[in-house]
Amino acid sequence: MMPTKVWIFGYGSLIWNPGFAFEQRQVGYIRGWARRFYQGSPDHRGIPGSPGRVVTLVADTQSICWGVAYQVAGESLESIFSYLDEREQGGFRRHQVDFYPKTMTTDAPAPAVTTAAVYIARDDNPHYLGPASVPEMALQIFHSKGPSGLNRDYLLRLAESLRGLGVTDVHVTELERHVRQLEAQSKDGPSD
Repeated sequence: MMPTKVWIFGYGSLIWNPGFAFEQRQVGYIRGWARRFYQGSPDHRGIPGSPGRVVTLVADTQSICWGVAYQVAGESLESIFSYLDEREQGGFRRHQVDFYPKTMTTDAPAPAVTTAAVYIARDDNPHYLGPASVPEMALQIFHSKGPSGLNRDYLLRLAESLRGLGVTDVHVTELERHVRQLEAQSKDGPSD
């Protein structure tokens, strides 16, 4: 039987676009995971044969990943998870993690506020792209587009949303810098 109240942790597009009604929204983090643009997106930010790159989580005992947790409750739980299972179908699976609210310091061994559901694309799914150099990933993100729009818009919106939360994510920031350079170069046109 499903609990009456559940928290769902978002670290990618769920930060700015949850797509479901919620009772509470809480900025916070999870421990032992790093956000990386390692997952291929052949259904949202790319197409089959030319996938975009979206974030997933990779295990890293030294890392924390900031994001937003949403509390959902009641009769809507089943429809919310049905919606998310469909939205995250391209290799993501639901897991449980400990969620820490922003009010707790990141270095204190404070107890988690609660467990939260999170969608993670592990490296054994068919759309997993894995690591590449930042310039290579940025080039792929810059050129990819799919039914949900330009892949670069996903990256830039994520970077903007993290700044809005007061969070610095070096991986996202480096990719954003490279994509913005590619945008500037494309506006300048080819050089002779």
